[in-house]
Amino acid sequence: MRLRLQFLRRPARSLRTGLVLGVLALAACGTPPPTHFHSLMPTEIAARSGAPAASGIVVRLDPIRVPAQVDQAQWLVQLGDDSMAVLEQERWASPLRDEFQQALLEELIVGQGAIDARTQPAPGAAASRVAIDVRRFDSLPGREARIQGSWTITAGDARNGSRCEWLIREAAPGSFPALAAAHRRAVVRLGAAIGQALARMRRGEAASCPALDSR
Repeated sequence: MRLRLQFLRRPARSLRTGLVLGVLALAACGTPPPTHFHSLMPTEIAARSGAPAASGIVVRLDPIRVPAQVDQAQWLVQLGDDSMAVLEQERWASPLRDEFQQALLEELIVGQGAIDARTQPAPGAAASRVAIDVRRFDSLPGREARIQGSWTITAGDARNGSRCEWLIREAAPGSFPALAAAHRRAVVRLGAAIGQALARMRRGEAASCPALDSR
């Protein structure tokens, strides 16, 4: 009987010890760090002088394709040793694909004077279809933001088209807000290049692929 009582007491003591250690661990964690939300919406457009003239271009932007591993709110970043890390406290305001779609469309409409075929149909004007395939969306804290992919433009009359490969790099020294700003600048540059291609095609000129890889 005595051995049996000793056997029953030991688990109770271990349970109490485990509870105490758990409470201490929770106390050591303290208050979790705040979560910071970032956006790809191009705030730089507001700083430009004057509104762009209406280009007469009607654009239909297809859903943008981005790599599955970065299509989330949490940031996936590349560290100095080339390993990857998911940052829970640094997030996009919405999943990356949605952020990219809204930001690029904003640049085309507000920055380049295009018309969104979904919301402002232009009588007698055929929409040019733009498809974006993002193959890389790299975030390197303290170093640079880098996006790479291709675009395909099909003119409204389907007699002309353009396909371009591009790589855009923007320096991002310092903090995470600087990295988000670098990604915004990259999206603005991409939208401006697409706007220029659309304008050339509208004039009947051959569309050429711009060099976007320089910082």
